[in-house]
Amino acid sequence: MTREAVDLNADVGEGMGDDAGLLAIVTSANVACGGHAGDPQTMDATIKIALERGVAVGAHPSYPGQEHFGRQSVKLAPETLERELLVQLDLLASIARASGAVLHHVKPHGALYNDAAKDKRLAATVATAIARFDPRLILVGLARSALLEAGEAAGLRVAGEGFCDRAYEPDGSLRPRSLPHAVYDDPRTAASQALSLVERADIETLCIHGDSPHALTMAKAVRTALEEAGIAVRKL
Repeated sequence: MTREAVDLNADVGEGMGDDAGLLAIVTSANVACGGHAGDPQTMDATIKIALERGVAVGAHPSYPGQEHFGRQSVKLAPETLERELLVQLDLLASIARASGAVLHHVKPHGALYNDAAKDKRLAATVATAIARFDPRLILVGLARSALLEAGEAAGLRVAGEGFCDRAYEPDGSLRPRSLPHAVYDDPRTAASQALSLVERADIETLCIHGDSPHALTMAKAVRTALEEAGIAVRKL
């Protein structure tokens, strides 16, 4: 049965796309916090727009390395990765506090997100870092993934995520960007997939990638389709 409401999130603060336009449509913002993208000025500006729009502010940490936009896996010792994540979270949280905002959730980015969805040890490291930083934060991750299992084990509230603008493999993982047709560019396709995803009980939030050149038109199409179907769009 279709749920009554769903969160709509976007990855923002990455130095590309129309973040202000997206933040007028979505209900949650995943703000890049220096790992794959973002600097203090961009974080501050993005958070202020989110506050003006009543959008929940979340962190979007990643493996270190802006040269690869966080889309390459990096082998790090667990304690090194935990320290890196804590640095990114602390930076964004301090900037948020200065603007009167409080971090609401955490969604890992790129390769870290995909790796932690499958690797239980890595997932535990990510969840432990978040719980150590602030156990009140919601951990957003791929529905039915090892990351969400680790989050629950760490005592975090978790939220399963579905992607409006990405193709899925038969096993429920995201199709690698290196393969054809992995990323959608048609707003109608994204809207149709959003309506299918909200039929699943394990999905609480839907994602639009802010770095996509079609992000704004897809976000508009998705939100319109959800509301026309009688599904409220509101933050977690």
